[in-house]
Amino acid sequence: MTTDPIRDVPAHTVTWWSDRRHSACVLIPVINEGERIRSLLRRMHDLHISDFADIILVDGGSTDGSLAQDAVAPLGIRGIVLKNGLGKLSAQLRCGYAVALDAGYEEMVTIDGNDKDDPAAIPAFVAKLREGYDFIQASRFVPGGLAENTPWIRDLAIRAIHAPVLSWASGFHWTDTTQGFRGYSRKMLADDRMHIFRPIFDRYELLAYISYRAPRLGFRCIELPTCRRYPGSGKTPTKISAIRGNWSLLTTLWKACTGQYNPPKCTAAAS
Repeated sequence: MTTDPIRDVPAHTVTWWSDRRHSACVLIPVINEGERIRSLLRRMHDLHISDFADIILVDGGSTDGSLAQDAVAPLGIRGIVLKNGLGKLSAQLRCGYAVALDAGYEEMVTIDGNDKDDPAAIPAFVAKLREGYDFIQASRFVPGGLAENTPWIRDLAIRAIHAPVLSWASGFHWTDTTQGFRGYSRKMLADDRMHIFRPIFDRYELLAYISYRAPRLGFRCIELPTCRRYPGSGKTPTKISAIRGNWSLLTTLWKACTGQYNPPKCTAAAS
């Protein structure tokens, strides 16, 4: 393993930083989640997550006032990173990963800011990373996991297409591959064979790419049971549209599994 020689990170600003206290951090990509992000942060505060992991918000450009420093700082937040450049989730993640790596974190967990995931699983993620695992995927479909009110089209797409195809292509048995509740080792994120800091990762590509690439490079991977709850009524909290979004998801899956996101041969030690 060598450190990634070229890092392309979207323009971003660290709008608030309270220094690193732990070797682990929780990165929360968020944009205009309103009360949902406040609810998630309160739940994490009640679970004392900040006692063993620094919590960092990665703001994609919220305009709803939900991330006001005076409101989130009392809930244990250590930093806020604002993405100034273009791009969606993958661009946000590149900003968050870069800040976390530069700050010296060894274990990194990501969880969506829409309050669908149960943060009670975060300690188990950190523990597995410290055991030597490199990539952890949350799963509502393994024993001990729970899926509530998942839209039927999303459930079908994951179970019948997305997870089976990624399992076949990567050589690792995945059951739940579209959600962002994940854990990463510093070793994996900084490896130049992964080469995650590239502008090709702009929308939702990184999720499928890492699930495909990490097992093929021999990194230790595992799924952990988690609970993922969609609201029983009202609008589903998601940034992915029903038709165009799902088609884009499948297109991204095809590109990832056929190696189209792999690094150029000149920087890749394995394909």
